Amino acid sequence: MAIVELISPEVVKVPLAAGTKEDVLRELVLLLKDAGKITDTDGALDALRKREEMGSTGLESGIAVPHAKTDGVDRLTMAIGVSREGIDYDSLDGKPSRLFFLMLAPPNQTGPHLEALAEIAKLARSKEFCDVLMNASSSEEIVRLFRVD
Repeated sequence: MAIVELISPEVVKVPLAAGTKEDVLRELVLLLKDAGKITDTDGALDALRKREEMGSTGLESGIAVPHAKTDGVDRLTMAIGVSREGIDYDSLDGKPSRLFFLMLAPPNQTGPHLEALAEIAKLARSKEFCDVLMNASSSEEIVRLFRVD
């Protein structure tokens, strides 16, 4: 499943208000709740926290991919957030994260979740595209960038 199929302006936040890892998770989960994409906010946050306890989903080059399985969704769902200043996310390279791809999937679905993770990994290899995303001025711009890439 392509990322472009999962995103719309209402599930993209530019810029994030969050200043901590926990705040990022909460802000993006609430974005999904407000968009009608999840039914159990607390369950989703618990699942994301448990996943982070197993190892940070903060990658390198300013990218983090918090993800988890939860009964609070009936299909793969995603929110994207951009932090102007960057947030300490326990990333692999020790640098602040600025671009967040939060994904939630139902426990009984693996394929779409893995496909989206693979797409994000491929996207992360394009420093130029990630830089453009990190410097986007609106959620609409982020969505447009994915539609033309």
